[in-house]
Amino acid sequence: MPDRNENPTDHTDNGVLETSTGIETTGIGIVDGATAQVDVALPAGHDEDDLMDDDVVLDDHLDAVRVEQDVHDAVVVDEDGVDHRTMDAAGPEEVVVPAASAAASAAVVEHQERLRPRTSEITLQSRRLGDFEAGRESSDLLTADRLLDPARAVRPEPEGGWQHLVYTLSGRRINLGDGKRARARKDLDRRIAAPLHGGAKFVPVLSRKGGVGKTTVTTLLGMALADAREDRVIAVDANPDRGTLAERIGRSSGKTVRDLVRAHADVRGFNDISEIVARDHTRLDVIASDTDPHVSEAFSDADYDAVADVAAHFYSLVLTDTGTGIVHAVMGATLSRAAQIIVVAGLSVDEARLASETLTWLESNGYADLVRGAVVVLNTSRPGAPLVRADELEAHFRTRVGRVVRMPYDAHIASGSAIVFRDLQPETRAAARELAAIVVEGLRQRAVA
Repeated sequence: MPDRNENPTDHTDNGVLETSTGIETTGIGIVDGATAQVDVALPAGHDEDDLMDDDVVLDDHLDAVRVEQDVHDAVVVDEDGVDHRTMDAAGPEEVVVPAASAAASAAVVEHQERLRPRTSEITLQSRRLGDFEAGRESSDLLTADRLLDPARAVRPEPEGGWQHLVYTLSGRRINLGDGKRARARKDLDRRIAAPLHGGAKFVPVLSRKGGVGKTTVTTLLGMALADAREDRVIAVDANPDRGTLAERIGRSSGKTVRDLVRAHADVRGFNDISEIVARDHTRLDVIASDTDPHVSEAFSDADYDAVADVAAHFYSLVLTDTGTGIVHAVMGATLSRAAQIIVVAGLSVDEARLASETLTWLESNGYADLVRGAVVVLNTSRPGAPLVRADELEAHFRTRVGRVVRMPYDAHIASGSAIVFRDLQPETRAAARELAAIVVEGLRQRAVA
């Protein structure tokens, strides 16, 4: 006879008792490998330790237990030798011995429910094909690094004087790669073109003194960003007085911020705003300020918010050419959206002092975090050597802000005409592109933090 306390795993057939009167556990016979589920009353006098096992649950308040066995044909024989053979092998059946109390019956039912498999608790997971079948791979493993032979890969034509000469004379068989300058330029392109996440980024350009080159720096920064990036960049002239930002790109749409304020509620797509902005050859979009000084004075923080809401919907980077000073109403709306700020300082004692005082005002009015990540641009607007020591000036601002960039003098800019980015001196373009890379890196760091 099999041990009555074996732990079954399959329930293929069951034995059913027609009556439970006077049955003891020694009167149950089970043969051949099916499953019998029997609830029996514990006879008096048995040693409790003998009955404890993995499949027998004892409780001081219960008089009924379940016993599960694996057999092929379940035969239950009572004391009189009566054969109670399983009549239905389709599923498990039970013989229930009347419980001593309602609480005991409820406990048995609860135990049975706990043992029943629950398909609703099964969680399906999506897995790669290789996890299911050994030796099979999913398509994402077919990478270029794996499949392309480096010896036969087509390399781009090298940039650089003698590198390109060797490439040409060898019939395009010897490719030494780019020269030093070309590698540096492409590395700067990658820094500027790095992706920005989390919605539009607002970068205002500030100064407390006119004539230090705030509009020039806004234009150069916008052109350097738009020339290297794939997303959209816009510069907004938010000067309450008449600004000249649109005049620096040489193309005008004839529209101003006032037109966008009036039409902002009706803008449905980019075509609606493209009729208002002017676009530079680098793909920098510009919104001009009002040309009528009387109307310009009415440009308020609410007007700026209306323009900024539209710009944020269609552009990744929004530069703001602010007015002179930092206490007018538009400045409050500008700083509330700023992710990074740029402060322009001229190379004179009073211009440098005003720029430093601007940082102090910002720190004292709740913008200390912006000051720590700010960029100060030391703009050289006059030819020749500056009267102040630029190294000392740079050392001062490095103690207060994140980065300092020097913008060299450029006769093309000093002429006051429209700026053509490709016509700038190489040093000026390099400084503008370095400023753009620093701004992008600062925005990315703030997004992570």
